[in-house]
Amino acid sequence: MGRGSYGALRTRGAAGQARGGERPSAHRIRRCVSRRPEVACGAPELRPTRRGSAPGRLRRTLLAALIAGAVALPLSAAAEARIPAPAPAAVGAPTPATLDGIYAANRANAAEAARMAAAYGARGRAAADRRLAHPARHLLAFDGRGRGLVTEVLGDLAAAHRVAVLVPGSDTSLDTYDRFRTAALSLYRSLTREAPAGTRVAVVAWLGYETPGTVSPAVTTTTRAERAAPRLRAFLRELRTLTGPRRPRVSLLCHSYGSVVCARAAGSGVDDLVLLGSPGTGARTAAGLDTPARVWAARGAGDWVEHVPHISAGLLGTTVGFGTDPVSPAFGARVFPAGDGGHSDYFTPGSPSLTNLTRIVLGDTDAVALEEAAGERDQEARGHATHE
Repeated sequence: MGRGSYGALRTRGAAGQARGGERPSAHRIRRCVSRRPEVACGAPELRPTRRGSAPGRLRRTLLAALIAGAVALPLSAAAEARIPAPAPAAVGAPTPATLDGIYAANRANAAEAARMAAAYGARGRAAADRRLAHPARHLLAFDGRGRGLVTEVLGDLAAAHRVAVLVPGSDTSLDTYDRFRTAALSLYRSLTREAPAGTRVAVVAWLGYETPGTVSPAVTTTTRAERAAPRLRAFLRELRTLTGPRRPRVSLLCHSYGSVVCARAAGSGVDDLVLLGSPGTGARTAAGLDTPARVWAARGAGDWVEHVPHISAGLLGTTVGFGTDPVSPAFGARVFPAGDGGHSDYFTPGSPSLTNLTRIVLGDTDAVALEEAAGERDQEARGHATHE
């Protein structure tokens, strides 16, 4: 491998190198992390072939922190208090004729969840549930139990010619749902403003899985995504049934950890797959996603995800890390400009990212200005620095 590249892959045990390939125990790993948090205890560790490299030290430190958090932190010291909520409303498979009834049933369920949360003393959750129960909200699904799940529709889904499905990343729950809905609403307004005459649009905010916390072991592994993918696949099939033979154009827009979920669900039935601020998908290349959809990727200049190590390693029954950077040339996605925004700015009104997302969803893909992939930009920057 080249100078400064990552070559040696080795496993460090709880107090150093594991002897004879022995897997260190969870107790030894936790003890190692408490004493040496900078070490990826019990985990594959990528070591730079050139000693003293500052980028190598940074990446190694980030890698160690990610893997140590994934395998060594206690997942549950005590059971968390659960806010009471009713079971989801009993509704059948949605059809154009039953949509209004389903929306009403889920609003009623949200209202009951608000009453139960208020009686329990969870005022924040009660307020969130109450907002979802407003008569203007179109809830295709709602479950107020635990961290909560909700699928909300903006626009006339049954009549839409263009449908965008948004899949969120970490730290999205009923308690933080409003910020996710704000992104969906921003996209919906942009679509309705830019859509050609006679073109109807709809946006679906799909919080159909329990997202990991940004600072948690789960955010570094594929476990949550593997659990969520069957649900997303089922919803996409349901969406096709709901829209019938008219077959609208469907775009799957996936933010952060949501892109790990989408990578496992975007089979047939999706026209465009968009990865926003993605840490990786688990696939080495866009072709490896096994989807007929056009695969797009974008990352804002201020997005901290740029600094996430792009590794993938099997560890203690799960996979840590998500592999190839989706905006790199090696991945092979269509990379479009996202401007200078940070990790949560992809749907900011007036931003280059929202402009390009609107064009993709509307099918105006020729108007999307592609940019150089990240690796090509870095190589060009190094070339300029060499000649200066």
